[in-house]
Formats: sequence, structure tokens, C-alpha cells
Amino acid sequence: MTCAGIAGFDLSNPPEGFRDDPFPYYADLLASHPVLPQPDGSVLITRHADLDAIYRDTMRFSSDKTVVFEPKFGRDSPLYAHHTSSLVFNDPPLHTRVRKIMTSALTPRAIARMEPGLVAAVDNLLDQMQGRASVDLIEDFASAIPIQIIGNLLDVPHDERGPLRDWSLAILGALEPVLSDAELTRGNRAVEEFVAYLQDLVARRRAQPGDPETDVLTRLIQGTSAGEQLSERELLQNCIFILNAGHETTTNLIGNTLALLHDHPDQLAGLKADPTLLNSTIEESLRYLSPNQFGNRETTQAVTIGGVDIARGTNLHLCIGAANRDPDVFDHPQRFDIARKPNRHLAFAGGPHICVGLTLARMEGRIAVDRFLARFPDYSLKVGRIPGGRIRFRGYAALPARL
Repeated sequence: MTCAGIAGFDLSNPPEGFRDDPFPYYADLLASHPVLPQPDGSVLITRHADLDAIYRDTMRFSSDKTVVFEPKFGRDSPLYAHHTSSLVFNDPPLHTRVRKIMTSALTPRAIARMEPGLVAAVDNLLDQMQGRASVDLIEDFASAIPIQIIGNLLDVPHDERGPLRDWSLAILGALEPVLSDAELTRGNRAVEEFVAYLQDLVARRRAQPGDPETDVLTRLIQGTSAGEQLSERELLQNCIFILNAGHETTTNLIGNTLALLHDHPDQLAGLKADPTLLNSTIEESLRYLSPNQFGNRETTQAVTIGGVDIARGTNLHLCIGAANRDPDVFDHPQRFDIARKPNRHLAFAGGPHICVGLTLARMEGRIAVDRFLARFPDYSLKVGRIPGGRIRFRGYAALPARL
């Protein structure tokens, strides 16, 4: 699509090929229409500086979705109850109170205590793949890691973790710009089943509390030392949020990184030659193929962004995937460079809503990639990789590989 044609770009009805490779469209938007009104009255924003400023300004740009999600889900639906109660889609004071309780459970000390369990979980998955003629790096590896880590966080019994991934995929899938009736039904059913499971798990945990230093669910039930507590609805819905926020995005981070290293053999060779580049490799993967491609805000007053006047109550689509390839911020933005510095990507958003689990996600990505490459340094991807097929999230549904 040319820069002239991009003026008609419609996120709710994108051109053929956009889902598979949105980056040429992002480049055209950045070059000519970084603030683009949409046919439905929303506005698409792609420039890094604009996203960064919006993330920091909670007065003029709201995360609350009680109005936006009503026509999408219906006020009485399980999906509406979930997405309007979770941390990510709320403003202060609710956001501040819930985030404070969550951060008290995800302290650096608590995350450091998770590392041995993470290493053991990764090594167990590698053991299971050892010697097999073919594996799927998503199903057999990347997607299994966050499920185990979040299961450990909430101390979910191992034999009860089976449905977690499908629930998460169905609930997050409902955040796509356009939904089919089947996707809506699947998402609502997933919330209902997940809430029912959590009600039972919470009841068991109240009867037999775990160690609040390591059991995040016990910590969330108990609240903070200052006596702040979550309501029952907030507790249940934010347990779902913890799984959802940490599952698909971390799966995508691990899968995307292994795919990118395979597709850029010079960068893989550089990492093997200098393992100290591991942290910057993870950061570059987060920038280059951001697991979460879009965020949203709603204007609380009339604003002007990039010379475009925007009315109060307008839904803004914040294109993280484009902002992370903004040539005004990143030299050679279309180049995958594991030694890139500085790397001011927005993969974890920014401002007061910066991802509460970013330290844990980075640790999962680092350990997963490091131990995978140590075990299988000569892995190769086979024909048949399947893109995730989503607009909001960027990753793979399958990555068949030889080890």
C-alpha cells in the first residue's frame, strides 16, 4: 500500500496480508499518517513520541473500558465483567489500589525465588523434547513455560492446569478489533468456567493459606500490610488477568525470539559467540516483534495529537508494533540487531500502566532462550510454521522444528 493509499487504512477491516505482515503498513502510517481517524470514529496512533506521552498522561487519556466494552461484549456478559474489573482496563483509584496489592506480591525477592522453579520447568520441557525427530516450539516449549510459572505463582495443583491455556486464549481473543459470534461465545464461556474454578481454588486457599512470600494467591487474598484488600470480584477477575497477561505475551516472546534467531543466523552466531548479549537479545525481540501490538486509551477531553483534533470520548488505538519501529527513535528500525543500544521500546507500555509483570516476563524469556540454545544450539525450523493470526497479539500458533 502506498503512502497515499494508507489514508484509507481501516483497522477493523484491514487489507489482505496485514495479519501476516503488518510492518509495511506501519511504516507507511508512520511516514504519512501517524494519527489516522478511523471510519468508526476511533483514531489510530503509531508514533513512538505520541504513545509515550499518552501512556504518561492519565488525566487526558483513560484506561477505563466500562463504556467502550459495553457495545462490544454487552453489560451483563462474563467478558464485560472480566475486562472492566482487571488491572489493565481501569484508572485510579481502583487501578492504584489493585496494582499496589499485585506489586506487593511480585516483589524482586519473590521473583528471584521463582528462578529455580523456572529453570527446573524449562529443563524438564527440554528433557521431554530431547531425541524427538520433530517438535513444535510453541506447544512443546514456549506456551508450556508461562502456564507452569503462573500455575506456581497461584499454587494451582499440577493436575488442574490443563484448561488454563485454552481459557486464556479464548478470553484474550475477545479483545480483537472484530469478533465472530463463535469467538464471543467461546470467550464468555471461558470466563464463566475460569471464575467457577477460581471460586473453588480461593475457598480452598482461604481454608488452608499458603506461604504469602511465595504463594501470590494467598498474598492477594490477604491484601497489603496496610489492610487494603480486593473484593471477591476483583480477586477472581485479577487472578484471570495474571494468567492472561503473563501467558500469551510470554509465549510470544519466547517463540518469536527463537524464530528471529533462526531467521537471522548472523545474530544467532553473534549470541553464541557472546552470551552477554542475551539480555539485549530479549529486548530486541520485544521491540522487533512486540508480543502485544496494540493498546487502547479513551480521551477524557478534547485533545490535539499530531495536528489532528480529537473529541472527548474517542477511542485511541495505540500501535505498539509501529512505535517500536519508528525511525525517529530507532536507527535502521527494520533491522533485527541483538546488540541494539539504546532500545527504548514500548513493548511493556509505559507510565503508571507499565506492565506489572515485566521483570518476570524478561526472566522467563532469558532463561528459556538461554537453556534452549545450550541444549539445542543447531536447531532449525521446518516448513509449516503457523502465524498466530491475530491483530492485537503477535506470535505463532505453531513452530515446527528439528533439534
